[in-house]
Amino acid sequence: MSDTEKIEAAVFRRLLAHLEERSDVQNIDLMNLGGFCRNCLSKWYMAAAQEAGRQVDYDEARERVYGMPYNEWKEQYQRPATPEQKAAFDKKK
Repeated sequence: MSDTEKIEAAVFRRLLAHLEERSDVQNIDLMNLGGFCRNCLSKWYMAAAQEAGRQVDYDEARERVYGMPYNEWKEQYQRPATPEQKAAFDKKK
């Protein structure tokens, strides 16, 4: 692994740790502000694994990104989207 790849891997691990620390930040907030969310990261993880010749299903990828099974995270941290969040999301579609 090159130095660049090591750095990128460390940055990705730090991003995941940061998102775990900020469970108050909802996926809809990430989508509205950044155009991606934890589920997007999970899909990107799955695609990168496939490119590397490894099969990772969506549930495995989400568990890696969320730091726990998705259903547990959703139950513990996900709040219903507010009308304002929904409106902002719909406006960006």
